[in-house]
Amino acid sequence: MKKVLYTVLFLFICSASFAQSNKKRTTKPAVKPAAVAAPVVTAPAVSIDTVPKVKKKIKTPPKDGYSVRVDVDSNVMVPYADVREEDVFYAKRIWREIDLRDTINSVLKAESAKLIDILLEAVGNEELTVYSSKDTTAGKILEDNDSFKIALTAQQALQSARGVTEGVADSTTGKIAEPTLRRLRSDEFLKFRIKEDWILDIKRSIFEPRIIGLAPMKMVEGNWQPVFWIYYDDARELLSKKRMTNPLNDASQLTFDDFFVRRLFSSYVVKETNPANKNIIDILGQTDPKDTRKLHESERIKKSISDYEQSLWEY
Repeated sequence: MKKVLYTVLFLFICSASFAQSNKKRTTKPAVKPAAVAAPVVTAPAVSIDTVPKVKKKIKTPPKDGYSVRVDVDSNVMVPYADVREEDVFYAKRIWREIDLRDTINSVLKAESAKLIDILLEAVGNEELTVYSSKDTTAGKILEDNDSFKIALTAQQALQSARGVTEGVADSTTGKIAEPTLRRLRSDEFLKFRIKEDWILDIKRSIFEPRIIGLAPMKMVEGNWQPVFWIYYDDARELLSKKRMTNPLNDASQLTFDDFFVRRLFSSYVVKETNPANKNIIDILGQTDPKDTRKLHESERIKKSISDYEQSLWEY
């Protein structure tokens, strides 16, 4: 009897479990609610003109080659050695002229670096003091005054170099207009005059030239005349900072000061110290341009200096 009861109970439990499992299979899975889409926001139309422009970064211009320096370091200037008056055993003053039409001297009028432009720019900026080539004291008018006694203002120096236009009377009022500076013409300055001393320094045992003054020259009434004088020691610092064109080497750091101190120019003597204080032309008189006596006299003066230097040696 107990077996029958156990069997019925077992069948009852199995049937209940089977029914429960069928109920789980027939139940539909829960449906998840659909996600709500976010509202689409459209940006307002913007005009092209209202869009801020992005500034382009300014680029450094490319370097035009490997030798484009114009100015050089001032440290390259070699100062003159100090010379005491008591150590100067011999001295000879010479005046020379440098003709820029000579091939060797043509570098002074190169388009990229002209000596006259450098000097006049410095004079206009009052960086250089220039002196009159005319001695107007006591009623004197000397074209070759080079004693550095009469200093000129920047305006006076530019007037002497460039010249001024003549005042023209107004046809209506009759008033004469004030003269104005003429346009600078660099090709008018084709000569430079230098004043130098050849000295024998017995303390250093050296016989050497020292440039004292430099004067640009232009044609005035058929004669070459200096427009003003510059004390060379005052101009050395300026000239040592300006790089000059070297046709033999584009990377050269040759300066205008080097050109004069190293004696790289070609010149001829126009005057030496003499009792009459006259130049070679005044001594020989106005000669025919084909006359070679001026050149011979210039070479004679050069040779006299060279002979004196050679006489200092003993063999």
